[in-house]
Amino acid sequence: MTRLGARLVAAVAGFALVLTGCGKIDSGGGQQPQQPSGADTRAVKAGGTLRLALDAEPDKLDPTVSRTLVGRIVFSSMCQALYDINEKLEFVPLLAAALPEISADGKTVKIKIRTGLRFADGTTMDAAAVKTSLDRHRTMEGSNRRSELSPVTDVTVADPATVELHLSAPYAPLTAQLVDRAGMIMSPAALAKGGDFATAPVCIGPFKYATRVAQDRIEVVKDPNYYDAAKVKLDKIIFKTITDANSRFTNLRTGDVDVIFNVSPINVDELKSISTLRLITTESLGYQGITVNIGNNAGLGKDPGPLAAPYANPMASDARVRKAFSLAIDREALVRTVFRGVHAPACGPISAISPLASDASQACPKHDVAEAKKLLAEAGVPTPVKTNLTVINNPDAVRIGEAIKSMTAEAGFDVQLEPTEFAAALDLNDAGKFQMFRIGWSGQVDADGNITRFFQTKGSQNNSGYSNPEIDQWLTDARASQDVAKRRELYGKVIKKIQEDNPIIYLYRQKNLIATTDKVAQVKMYSDYVIRLETAGFVE
Repeated sequence: MTRLGARLVAAVAGFALVLTGCGKIDSGGGQQPQQPSGADTRAVKAGGTLRLALDAEPDKLDPTVSRTLVGRIVFSSMCQALYDINEKLEFVPLLAAALPEISADGKTVKIKIRTGLRFADGTTMDAAAVKTSLDRHRTMEGSNRRSELSPVTDVTVADPATVELHLSAPYAPLTAQLVDRAGMIMSPAALAKGGDFATAPVCIGPFKYATRVAQDRIEVVKDPNYYDAAKVKLDKIIFKTITDANSRFTNLRTGDVDVIFNVSPINVDELKSISTLRLITTESLGYQGITVNIGNNAGLGKDPGPLAAPYANPMASDARVRKAFSLAIDREALVRTVFRGVHAPACGPISAISPLASDASQACPKHDVAEAKKLLAEAGVPTPVKTNLTVINNPDAVRIGEAIKSMTAEAGFDVQLEPTEFAAALDLNDAGKFQMFRIGWSGQVDADGNITRFFQTKGSQNNSGYSNPEIDQWLTDARASQDVAKRRELYGKVIKKIQEDNPIIYLYRQKNLIATTDKVAQVKMYSDYVIRLETAGFVE
């Protein structure tokens, strides 16, 4: 066995870059990641209830099926994974005792488990418990972790403190997947009770689930069973759903909440001017874009095929029409006017701070209305091309939609906006009941997490219903390689093809923005946009 940290971690997490929008980057791997701006390390006292305002309602609190960023934020306080990342985007053991070890052929991965840890229900975590969760993630019907763990053919218990993952082929992104929900470990006793795990989730974390009121709040309380309970200062966290960005900001100013997630760029300048508030920022690993339904005719995970009414339209049936739509969007103007220059234009899924970024992956086709009109003429479609765009029903999302509608009208499109509640929009997206959906992804350290699940045939989040055997092969080859240069090259080829077919039309890469009152300290947020509250509290 060879230590994975010496080979894969350096390859995946040690070469982070500074965000440069659509410009060229150093093909040799770039610069070190920037530290979170505005991070606060002041001492905090024990006790108190922290109120954190999220911008959307979290989906199911079940790591196997969850797919939202706001859900990840809640999980970070109550459902830890085998691994995590630090501010330098390096992998660090969490429930695992050490970084994974891999065999010489790359097909066996040994993970040592920390001993003596207890779930929130008081039962003990051991290798068998880890196997139970990993097997559930891999095999459960409806699991959103299947694509992430698809190379894992079997999980065995070597001893009470060791699991072995057996792979069909070497899998470079494995540790990155085990940082996220695929690596979250649930109580076997809670799972054995049956029913909906999301209604009473039991994991290991600084806090444990207490209650949930739909469309209002989720409450977690300090868990005395937590292995590092002495470091946890807060008694309780209340995650409140406040979808309107201005309302979140107002609640922060008035002291009705202590932390807000996803600060609107419109509020940034005013927030900075208020001495009692603090802004924390990082560059993003993710992206924001438009998912186009081109073959999701029967629901997520089903065989793709032609769409029927009312979802069939020229955007679905002709790649030239989708490319014309992409060329009609002026991304520079979009971020300048809608986001006041806070965010950056983007045309692909790989952030420039990713170690797998390259000139090819950062290439951005120029805004070109004339070329867009030419493509529509070649496609022989009558103009204006009518298409529906689902947007989340909050002012920021609608404003983005209105800008896209206006820009694309010049090229010959007639976009009808369909504002929809977040959870309902996700369900419609999964079911294939949409034409286009304005949605983003918070990103993972390994670029595979931003690409494969969305483009691999029948991938766990391939809501567009896209299928291309050539891309499937490139993605498989990239997963199997430990050669960073080769993976960069393969992902560059994937993105070039995606920019021709446009099942997802990329728009911009946001800056991660959260804010706190000056009464709160030690709130941590890295480039994955997950808020970590283990040591957070109120200042002494």
